[in-house]
Amino acid sequence: MLNIVKRVENGRAVIVLEGRLDTNTAGELETELKTVIDSVDEIVLDLEKLAYISSSGLRVLLSAQKAVAKRGTLKLVHVNDAIMDIFDLTGFSEFLTIE
Repeated sequence: MLNIVKRVENGRAVIVLEGRLDTNTAGELETELKTVIDSVDEIVLDLEKLAYISSSGLRVLLSAQKAVAKRGTLKLVHVNDAIMDIFDLTGFSEFLTIE
């Protein structure tokens, strides 16, 4: 299960994820991202309460990064140690903006 809380204000979307971003839930995040990708300059994903991310979740982040790069930025904040380990192991930490 994935809980998604989205707030959009002043050209910035903040999306808080809680739970598991996997095959069953990646589509939910993809849908939420599509609703804001063309209307904001910055997307911030708060991953503090994300417990797990699968390859499907990584694919959504990669697609979002490519789409946002054309006109703005995608930033990941409050990345917990478990998720950071996955980003490091997969090489995603090399090209994602993580604060």
